[in-house]
Amino acid sequence: MADNKGILVFGEIAEDGKLSAIATELLGCGKKLSTDLGEELVAVIAGSGISGLAAEAVAFGADKVYVADDPLLKDYQSDTYLQVMSKLVAQVNPSVLILGQTAIGRDLAPRLAFNLKSAATLDCVELAIDPDSKKLLQTKPVYGGNARAIFTTDSFPQIATLRAKAAAPLARDDARKGEVIPFDAGLDASTVKVKVAEKIKEEVAGIKLEDAKVIIAGGRGIGTAEGFKQLDELAKLLKGAVGASRPPCDNKWIPDSAQIGLTGKIVTPDLYIAVAVSGSSQHMAGCSGSKTIIAINKDPEANIFREARFGVVGDWKKILPAFGDKVKELIAG
Repeated sequence: MADNKGILVFGEIAEDGKLSAIATELLGCGKKLSTDLGEELVAVIAGSGISGLAAEAVAFGADKVYVADDPLLKDYQSDTYLQVMSKLVAQVNPSVLILGQTAIGRDLAPRLAFNLKSAATLDCVELAIDPDSKKLLQTKPVYGGNARAIFTTDSFPQIATLRAKAAAPLARDDARKGEVIPFDAGLDASTVKVKVAEKIKEEVAGIKLEDAKVIIAGGRGIGTAEGFKQLDELAKLLKGAVGASRPPCDNKWIPDSAQIGLTGKIVTPDLYIAVAVSGSSQHMAGCSGSKTIIAINKDPEANIFREARFGVVGDWKKILPAFGDKVKELIAG
């Protein structure tokens, strides 16, 4: 541990060629960890034609940025990215390495842990430094989301993936100063066993749940897939998105991608309208960061009312249409 210093963040690049939202969130989390340890926050970005993104990483908190810019890194490939990260981690020798809980992070983190003879904790919802041992406290949901467990490891670097929206990015500051270091991993094209033949982008209708300022979430009490169509109509009026607790997803009333909670997505909208949601701790863990929560439930003892700022006790089938009519009236004039 004495030789391992600093927090290393893997900065994913979004489809539009900019630093991804999860990368800025990881830098925000990493900054707090580095402050608690009194060490540097280092970022690594990998891709092709991406050297201009180093300044963006510095603006979001990085003290130092390694840039691996190579045509072989244009698309994510396990072979190439594993080579880059293994060599970089050996050179930087960080105490902590954090990646996003994304398709890339979930694939890369365990591979790196194996290569580095370390361990990786995936799907964390919180990362912190133990004030006594100075080890990384890695909190993640367990037992199907019914509890949270805190893990630590004796191996270094301590590797973890963090869920989107589990941490807040720092305010962008283009006046921040940081060191930018080109990194040549010496990639060999002959070692790449898999190549991307085609990329098909899934079309997502409406606003993505993670980006929505307004979310209408339905629970078990919605009862049917048809009921979620009514929620969708209201969401469109409010320019928001539709989410759900776990039971509706398990019952296939709505896709699993809409699940909010410990075993789903973490969201932080300005307005969260919980319709027929009981308010279990597992679900609230995914939406408690909402600025305002409004609850609609026929059970006056439902836990959701303890969490909500405003609440309506009654049948959502009667309340929601009236609410929708009022929204239309306000929009019209």
